[in-house]
Amino acid sequence: MRDIAAIRTAAGYFMQLDFQFGGGHAHKAFRHYFREEVLPLLGGSYSPKVGKALFEAATEISQLLAWTAYDSGNHTLAGRYLMSTLRLTQVVDDRMMGARILANMSHQANYLGQASRAVRLARAAVEGGRTHSTPRGMALFAAHEARALSTAQDRKGAARAMNEAERFFDLADTGSDPEWLSYMDEAELVGEFCHCFRDLGQGREAVQFAERAVALTDPKYARTLGFCRMVLAQSQLLNGELEAAIATASLALDGGDALQSARFQRYITDFQRTVATNTGNLAVQQFNEQVREAMAYMGGS
Repeated sequence: MRDIAAIRTAAGYFMQLDFQFGGGHAHKAFRHYFREEVLPLLGGSYSPKVGKALFEAATEISQLLAWTAYDSGNHTLAGRYLMSTLRLTQVVDDRMMGARILANMSHQANYLGQASRAVRLARAAVEGGRTHSTPRGMALFAAHEARALSTAQDRKGAARAMNEAERFFDLADTGSDPEWLSYMDEAELVGEFCHCFRDLGQGREAVQFAERAVALTDPKYARTLGFCRMVLAQSQLLNGELEAAIATASLALDGGDALQSARFQRYITDFQRTVATNTGNLAVQQFNEQVREAMAYMGGS
């Protein structure tokens, strides 16, 4: 059980590094830890109680390893880790964690532009977790479904899923949730919703929710804060507010220049491409220079 406590403590440290500095910051060290310290334990002999606790801890750290690979831009490796983690959840019959892995797979598919696959995986997460998850967990899964449906431009379906996520979140009781779900707070939920409204082209709602997400997000979640600021900038662009959007994106870049996150870099470059037609605008020129300097520091191209 001391080994299991060590694994859970390490998972907590690596999760904080991931949120604050991006998946690329410690992914290699994390992989080494998983390979050298966790995998050898899984081949041992244990009592049912210890074995279940060990595999649950291994599942948590395995899914985080998959997430850091995803955030680093290594999608093939992330996919392999996600599938391996899904199998680990089946060993201990942890349906709630299994639903979380399906939701993570939906998130990755959505990021890669595979909207229909993202919708299928998110719905599998919602249905698979429905009778085995806490309300907070269900709020997370429904929010991922809303994200996928928004990308698929299913306005009605996305509104239903957002309403469902909000309804579940209102029932959340922190005392009943596993530790790995602690990050799923109001800021996280609102942040998911601002992405939905942005993708649906609803600029006014997107700005409202993005501003709220930025205000609510704890600075220790630096990557999440960077995402929300960039969604706010993109949403301001939807409303034709170029100068405000540039100022917001510049602030996001200032706050996120320590992030080793391929996803954050893509938020930046996607925004940069959108404003590229305004080459005569001084603010755009200054932002392009800021991006060039920041990308050199972050290791981007």
